[in-house]
Amino acid sequence: MKDLLVMKFGGTSMGSAERIRSAADICASVHKERPAAVIVSAMSKVTDMLLEALRHAEGGDERGVDEMLARLDARHRECCQQLLDPPAQADTQPVLDDILSEFERIARGVLMLGERPPRSVDEAIAVGERLSSTLMAAHLQSRGIDAFALNAREVVVTDAVFGNASPLIEQTREKAANFLAPALQARRLPIITGFNGSTLDGRPTTLGRGGSDFSASILASVLDAGELWIWSDVDGIMSADPRLVSDAKVLNEITYREAAELAYNGAKVLHPRTLAPLMEKDIPVWSKNSFNLDAPGTRIVPETREGPIGPRAVTSMVNVALVTVDPASSAISGTRIMARSLEALATANAEVLALTSSSYRQNFCFLIRTAELPSVIENLEAAFSIELTHGYLHPIDVDLDVGLIAIVGEGMKGHPGLAGRIFTAISAQDVNIIAIAQGSSELTIGVVVRKSGVEKAVRAVHAECRLGA
Repeated sequence: MKDLLVMKFGGTSMGSAERIRSAADICASVHKERPAAVIVSAMSKVTDMLLEALRHAEGGDERGVDEMLARLDARHRECCQQLLDPPAQADTQPVLDDILSEFERIARGVLMLGERPPRSVDEAIAVGERLSSTLMAAHLQSRGIDAFALNAREVVVTDAVFGNASPLIEQTREKAANFLAPALQARRLPIITGFNGSTLDGRPTTLGRGGSDFSASILASVLDAGELWIWSDVDGIMSADPRLVSDAKVLNEITYREAAELAYNGAKVLHPRTLAPLMEKDIPVWSKNSFNLDAPGTRIVPETREGPIGPRAVTSMVNVALVTVDPASSAISGTRIMARSLEALATANAEVLALTSSSYRQNFCFLIRTAELPSVIENLEAAFSIELTHGYLHPIDVDLDVGLIAIVGEGMKGHPGLAGRIFTAISAQDVNIIAIAQGSSELTIGVVVRKSGVEKAVRAVHAECRLGA
């Protein structure tokens, strides 16, 4: 359906009755003009509350579980009362109660077991999206719009990697044709839960980091949508974090690859996994602000109309760790050590943000997120237990006092002197460069510096590359 518009509303855009009402205004306006499908996140902070309840349950804290259940009930009950008149409340509140009862059943099961099975966690934390989709659909129905709530596990088919499932596209396409296409052709408005799906045999799963955005891109792809709009609380994708750079500007247009690189390196942009289904179909994406409808947003496309123009944005991350693997002897094959290290990283499901090596000593270092550090070290120490025990490898070194700066742009390739200008600008701020990483595509230049120098380096690069408004 090339005229189909898929829209996704994030947690802040669904964070209260007022925000749900504003999102519904957008949906109603679009629905008058063209077929649309809507994907929603849980209300802001609700997923955290669900996880907190499960943590209390795992720790045997029944009182903590009861308190979180009461908070979840109160928040959604209040929202229901603010969104709906009494007759509509009478129809909708029992549905909300049933969904919360399902979560309570799981939480009390965890309380009895003293552990959180991954499959149960996936079923439990998808409750937030089910609650918000129910509220949004009921509010739209109260306005005379033929909307209906749909649990994505009825449509999105995934593998069985609980907590970080991947879609099975052809099976999802088939289900979408059965469950969604007829409703869309009849100009009904589906309000679909983000973040979740199910295996072929019906076991609930979740899609991991950026899961609701991923849900939206999967459904846009299998439905052959014309566009995807991602609604959040920012005006679009920016040339830098405006909290660090006063003259950061909203980018009118960027490519899929630029967006993926920015997201990978810490910017609040669509996760690379989210972009993959869209890239296959050349479906354009808009990043828009539901709090500021006058802002035009940023368009993400295969190629920009203005063509490659050099650096487009600079982003940074500080919750990172630099891990060094250092052979004690040059007689040891550094290539084999590196290969085994990368295998350990893969086992830990860690993303390598930057990787550099030396030629003579054959040591190397890589940058990862600090959240992934415990699993990475555990897997590295298991992989090299013999080498570490006998001193063939120096103890694995971890440096937490580092940050990453990434300069991204399709047009950087072949620009003589650009890297030198960037390094000079950083050095002029008395910021020491610890490591540098640049791929052969020259799409991204990554620079590792001390944490204390990250903000100064970002501002210096932004100014040097003339990225400001």
